[in-house]
Amino acid sequence: MLARFGVLAALACGAVNAIATISQVGSKFFDSNGDQFYIKGVAYQLTPDDPLINTQQCTLDAALMKQLGANTIRVYHVDPNGDHSGCMSTFADAGIYLIVDLDTFTTAIDPTVASWNDTQYNAYARVMDAFHSYDNTLGFFVGNEVIALANQSLAAPYIKAAARDLKAYRNTKGYRNIPVGYSAADISELRPMLQNYLACGTNSSESIDFFGLNAYEWCGDSSFSVSGYSTLNTYAQGYNIPIFFSETGCNTVRPRTFQDQSSIFGSDMSGLWSGAIIYEWINETNAYGLIEYGQDVSPTVVASGVVAGISVTGTPTPVAPDFTNLQNQWATLTPTGVKSSAYVTSTLTPPACPSSTSGGWLVQGDVALPTIGQTQGTSSAAATATGASTGTATGSAASATSTKGSASGGKEIAGMSVGLVAVMLTFVFWL
Repeated sequence: MLARFGVLAALACGAVNAIATISQVGSKFFDSNGDQFYIKGVAYQLTPDDPLINTQQCTLDAALMKQLGANTIRVYHVDPNGDHSGCMSTFADAGIYLIVDLDTFTTAIDPTVASWNDTQYNAYARVMDAFHSYDNTLGFFVGNEVIALANQSLAAPYIKAAARDLKAYRNTKGYRNIPVGYSAADISELRPMLQNYLACGTNSSESIDFFGLNAYEWCGDSSFSVSGYSTLNTYAQGYNIPIFFSETGCNTVRPRTFQDQSSIFGSDMSGLWSGAIIYEWINETNAYGLIEYGQDVSPTVVASGVVAGISVTGTPTPVAPDFTNLQNQWATLTPTGVKSSAYVTSTLTPPACPSSTSGGWLVQGDVALPTIGQTQGTSSAAATATGASTGTATGSAASATSTKGSASGGKEIAGMSVGLVAVMLTFVFWL
């Protein structure tokens, strides 16, 4: 077994290096051949700890993902000490890239009393260390739905500080210029302030490189205008960095037909958006999965109240007809975009840093970002934000939630990262 694993590891570098790298230029992604890159992705988290260390399972899943038409996976949680060479090589061979979250269960930025400290920085850096060398690493997220309520926006400077410091770490280490971004909950009260704030400012080293939105507004037989996607499109006009759906795939209407993909990759949105990641690969109790393994993947709660870790393995079987519906959509949607040689970025400028509002955006303009070791209430960012003299927001009530469902409701998770909930396979009360 060890000998076989050693062979896989030895072969991994050559296989991974065979895939074109992805870079961010202005508001678009390009591969190293000069072609614009659109994300056709799936959320992939088979275990609470790390799905990228079981080469055999990755091989089975990558083969079926290739049939689906996927070119990207999103992984929410990894163990930086694990050996990922086998899985990364397997996905590279299938033409599949990775966007990985840098935070862990214990180091995610807390929106109630935000902080950015050495422990968090070092943990994020270790994940970057583990994945920077793979050519099919597309990007890093510094957070997922950190702000899940309208009055948690005071955490935004800490998200931006994390991006600033991890980009600086990347550059200091001489790593490839892998973009660093953020995955946001779709909070109507914070549109478009959050996406604009994270990209604003004259110093690009302090802003994110791309913005992901977790949106579940388009449900069933809807349309570009009825779903609210037309509004999202308006907010993306003139945005200076890539924007894409980092989670999507409403399931309140079954079966899922994924009609929104025709707008995302069609003439409605492909000029502004860089694709979408479908939530999710494996079918859990929340019934968002595209495949199943023929076994119960429900979490097991032990006496302490902590959900016991489970290992999900097996031959993936498509969930009918959802898998085929998505496969058919993607097969007919192949935007070519623009060649990097013809792409003009001179007309793109960062958005203005938004002023505070009575609707829940509490950060006033381009505030100074916290440094490592500062906590909400002590940093200049918190001190200059509306109602933040003690680091406690006094804006609108915490009425906005992140939803997986529809624009008018759905499965609400208040004040908690949807992505982390999915990753941990815990507290999945998608009632």
